[in-house]
Amino acid sequence: MTISTVNYYSDLTSTTSTSTTSTTSDDERTSIDGDEFLSLMVEQLQNQNPTDPTDTSEFISQMVDYASYETQSEISDQLSSITDTLASLMNSQGLGYLGQTVEAVGNTTSIQDGEAEWSYTLESEAESVTVNILDEDGNTVFSETGETDEGSHSFTWDGVTSSGEQLEDGGLYTIEVEAQDADGNDVSGYTTVIAEVTAVDTTSDEAVLGIGDSSVLLDDVLAVVAAQ
Repeated sequence: MTISTVNYYSDLTSTTSTSTTSTTSDDERTSIDGDEFLSLMVEQLQNQNPTDPTDTSEFISQMVDYASYETQSEISDQLSSITDTLASLMNSQGLGYLGQTVEAVGNTTSIQDGEAEWSYTLESEAESVTVNILDEDGNTVFSETGETDEGSHSFTWDGVTSSGEQLEDGGLYTIEVEAQDADGNDVSGYTTVIAEVTAVDTTSDEAVLGIGDSSVLLDDVLAVVAAQ
């Protein structure tokens, strides 16, 4: 014997019609909650045909299915809560970086205390390396040759342009590394920025660390650099 939700809802409607000014039609009901499910089970047991009672295995199967659904719903809610908690925790951890000098994946930073610092890594040895510093408009304000060995190389710029102008703290400056091997092919690599965290923004899903006028994502931080 199977549960007839339509008949049960009809009974509910007729029973409550004298005590409420509005009822829900059969067509509008697309789902049932836990209390309604249990009421249906009781209704089924009370109104089953004595000569053809509900099959025990079917009844148990229905209960198991419902329990499974309830468990999955609870697990889903719990996972959602855990995800929100972890996101909040990760964002709050960003506050611990205030005042710390960090190294993070990126290529744009600001001049702090008269200098800007980066690191670049070459995946293989290069024949020639040129390091360019670009301003916010993409203009090259400084250039010099760089180290060519495979591996990581630090690069500190004192904020003095190629024309001898001393730039003030702040601003956005981007490092550009041009590396070629002996055959003139480009050498692969990546850059990082090294700067002091001056602000933390946790209003979005991902914490953002302010480094002067620039910023980096908390997830992009590779290390905290020890004070010299």
